[in-house]
Amino acid sequence: MTTVQSPPVPPTAIRPKAVARAGLYAVLAANAAVVTLFAVQAGFASNALVVIGRFAGLYSALLMAFQLLLVARLPWLDRRIGMDRLTNWHRWTGFGLLWTLVGHVVSITFGYAESSSMNPVSQLVDLAETVEGVLRAAVAMVLILVIGGVSARWARRRLAYETWHFVHLYTYVAVVLAFTHQVAVGTTFTASSAATAYWYAVWGVALGSVFLGRLVMPLWRNQRHQLRVEAVVPEADNVVSVYITGRDLDRLPARAGQFFLWRFLTKDRWWQANPFSLSAAPDGTRLRLTAKAAGDGSAGLRHLEPGTRVFAEGPYGAFTAMHRTRPEALLIAGGVGVTPIRALLEEIHGHAVVIYRVAGERDAVLYDELRELALAKGAELHLVTGPPVPDRLAPRELAALVPDIAERDVFLCGPPPMMNAVLGTLRELDVPKPQIHFERFSLAG
Repeated sequence: MTTVQSPPVPPTAIRPKAVARAGLYAVLAANAAVVTLFAVQAGFASNALVVIGRFAGLYSALLMAFQLLLVARLPWLDRRIGMDRLTNWHRWTGFGLLWTLVGHVVSITFGYAESSSMNPVSQLVDLAETVEGVLRAAVAMVLILVIGGVSARWARRRLAYETWHFVHLYTYVAVVLAFTHQVAVGTTFTASSAATAYWYAVWGVALGSVFLGRLVMPLWRNQRHQLRVEAVVPEADNVVSVYITGRDLDRLPARAGQFFLWRFLTKDRWWQANPFSLSAAPDGTRLRLTAKAAGDGSAGLRHLEPGTRVFAEGPYGAFTAMHRTRPEALLIAGGVGVTPIRALLEEIHGHAVVIYRVAGERDAVLYDELRELALAKGAELHLVTGPPVPDRLAPRELAALVPDIAERDVFLCGPPPMMNAVLGTLRELDVPKPQIHFERFSLAG
């Protein structure tokens, strides 16, 4: 297979992830400063609780807009930070949003209650009945509480991705309600034409980014590339590879190590979106994914017919050679996590060591391809087999396999327990954090 090779990244290159992260922090800090400035210019209420409540409301509006930006799936951010980390930041920003909203409601209610001599509950009811926009804000608050509840780990694990995603669509309803509340009663919003223009710009950029990244770009790319299943090839009893063709695939900005959210447009599968990594470096003519039957979505891939239309969202992920900092690399795969590792080996430059961890040799999917690639590229390949205990990739064992491990970039993909164990081993071996690259694909779907 002829692959599209990318030039090696010089070891002295500025880390793309650091640039993107610093940019996000700078944008948030700058906007927080602007919000504070406009709030101060608008003047303070005589009641301290009302003042605190107004600041909390303004910061919650800013956090809500920032949350939308984090999950807009903008290619520039996604390629540099990765969907898993952006989603995790979105989750933690959500907790900040929740607490600032609670602070806003509680402080405003108690502040006005103190001035009117009403009890807080009566005051809240009175505000909802008499002040335009407060009832809409209350509905938005309830929606955000529900969405926050289903985002908790214990709830998320019990929900199908489609159910979780559907509930999250109500975030946009909450955003619209919160914005109309801000327009109706926000003193800072109407304090000056500059403040009004600023808030319209903030919400416009946030919602526009979501509209562009989550709707326009996927629709445009799928219309352009017209993806279809070319062939379905069994790799093992419970593993299958799906080859996908389309138009102008040489212009699809996909790289080895990335993944797509795949929808196969059959009558019983069109509504299911499953994240699968590319298991071969894109060559401009076809894409390949390889999946293990771990659920209804992946198990059904075996029965796909050639010619089936495919709707793919992506490419996503920062698990690429773009983030290399060293001329040599170590690629560690566990189980079916070998798929992006195999693709990376095909694209990567410089000397590479590949470690493939499986329970037994029969579980080593794509091993023959790995062996041929390693031979062609002059890479070392180690197949490590055996039960999880004892740990075959403990510090001593891993250092014996790769003595110069601290001088290499390390790309890691596998089941979560294996990844956690290897990450601990890398810390013990003093591998610098910027040289460790991994993604947790469970957050993507």
